[in-house]
Amino acid sequence: MSFENFPAGTDPEQKPVPQKNNYRTILTGGLLVALLGTWGYIIWDKNKTNQKTHELTTQIITSDSSKNELQSEFNDATMRLDMLKTTNARADSLIKTKDKDIEDLKVKIQNILNNKNATAAQLADARSMIAQLKSNIDTYTAEIEKLQGEKVKLTEEKRVVTEERDVVTKNFDSAKTVIKGKEDVIDVGSTLQAFNFNIVGLHDRGNKEKETSTAKRVDKLRITFDLENRIAPSGSKDIFVCITAPDGTPIAVEALGSGKFVTRDGVEKLFTKKVQINYNQGEKQSVTVEWKQNSDFQTGNYKIEVYHNGFKIGEGIRNFKKGGLFG
Repeated sequence: MSFENFPAGTDPEQKPVPQKNNYRTILTGGLLVALLGTWGYIIWDKNKTNQKTHELTTQIITSDSSKNELQSEFNDATMRLDMLKTTNARADSLIKTKDKDIEDLKVKIQNILNNKNATAAQLADARSMIAQLKSNIDTYTAEIEKLQGEKVKLTEEKRVVTEERDVVTKNFDSAKTVIKGKEDVIDVGSTLQAFNFNIVGLHDRGNKEKETSTAKRVDKLRITFDLENRIAPSGSKDIFVCITAPDGTPIAVEALGSGKFVTRDGVEKLFTKKVQINYNQGEKQSVTVEWKQNSDFQTGNYKIEVYHNGFKIGEGIRNFKKGGLFG
């Protein structure tokens, strides 16, 4: 058996490790750490970017939601305003006095809502202006309701006054009817009566007149009659004398003062001559009427009718005959 001597503490079986392997291990570990750090940074940065994107998306969604909400409120306020103007004339008149201020406010609000990049501060301004617009609308509504209440009150007062007026008018009309009835009775009762008729034909002999019953010798008619009525008031009275020729023709010559009047029956009638007398109440008064015409008088009966107050108050007849050999 043979023995060899080795240094103490040395394993005769162990081989020395090369230092190059140690360096590679360290380098690999370093690279691995760097790689892990890089991936960690990339993941962290991506998470941060995603977070910012999410926050931005949330802000955009929130902004759009706020704008939509404000647009809806603005549309509702505008609709209420338009309804006030179209359904109430007084409201339209009231709103027109503030029209420019309202339109300026609406334009400012809509400009903000139309801005895609509107900031939160601008949206807050829009919200404040919409609140102001709503407040104005509420004020107008309150004033309109007040006006309508006053209108209802005035309408009721007008109704009461109208009813009272109608009652007074009805009573007044009734009183007028009664008074008119009494006046008609008095008017009819105060109509003069004509009597004691005397109708003659007169022949003009220069400075002397002679009665004649021969038609061809008559130059004019003289009609006399008496008038009387005990209740007829004193004053001027219009007396219409109507002469009818023997052939039934009314004698009326406009140039000699003839004309027309209406009887109490509503019939228009020709009159030959109108006489105005000054009557004294309760007294009998004689009247003389003369009629001279340009044409010859006819043979036969002349009818003379006298009218007062639309009534025929008397009549008389005069006959003229045909003349003999010597007229």
